[in-house]
Amino acid sequence: MSSIARKIQITIISTIDWVHKPFSKYISHETFRYGVTGGANSIFDIFLYFIFYNFILDKKILDLYFISISPYIAAFLFVFPITFTTGFILAKYITFTQSVLKGKVQLFRYGISVAGSILLNYLLLKLFVEVFGLYATLSKILTTAVVICYSFMVQKHFTFRTSKKALAAAIQYVNKDNRHGIQ
Repeated sequence: MSSIARKIQITIISTIDWVHKPFSKYISHETFRYGVTGGANSIFDIFLYFIFYNFILDKKILDLYFISISPYIAAFLFVFPITFTTGFILAKYITFTQSVLKGKVQLFRYGISVAGSILLNYLLLKLFVEVFGLYATLSKILTTAVVICYSFMVQKHFTFRTSKKALAAAIQYVNKDNRHGIQ
C-alpha cells in the first residue's frame, strides 16, 4: 500500500475509532467500523443513484438498440459496480483489517456475499409484500435489517475471515502502529 493510501487509511480509522470511544462499552471496534463504512457506502450509493436516475438518464428509458432498460434499473446497473468497489475497499482496508486472506480471494468472496445480499433482498421483499401483505416501505426496512445482519456475519466469518494465529500477528502489528491511534 502506498504511503498516501496508508495515511488516508490511518486517518479514517483514527477518526472512526475516536467517534467510537463513547460507545466502546456497547459495540466492538469492528462492528462500529462496519456500521460507519457500510452506512457511508449506502449514502454514497443512494446519492449516485439519484444523480444517475435524475440527471444522467433524465428519468428516460435507456435504449441500447437491442434492449431497452427502464431508468431505475439502468441507474442501478451503472451505480452497482462503483459502490461494489467502494464497499469492498472500505471493508478490506477500514473494517476488516486483520484478515490475512489474499485480496483476490477476498474480492471473490465479497462478490458471493453481495450476490447473496441481492438474492436475500429480492426474496424477502417478495415474501413481506406478496405473502404477508406488508407495505413496501415497511418491507424494505425489515429486509434491510435482515440483510445488514447477514452481510456483517458473512463478511466477518467468510469474506474477510481471520485465523487465531493471524489475529495474534495482526494485534502485534496494530500495537506497533498504535502511535497512529489504530486499535
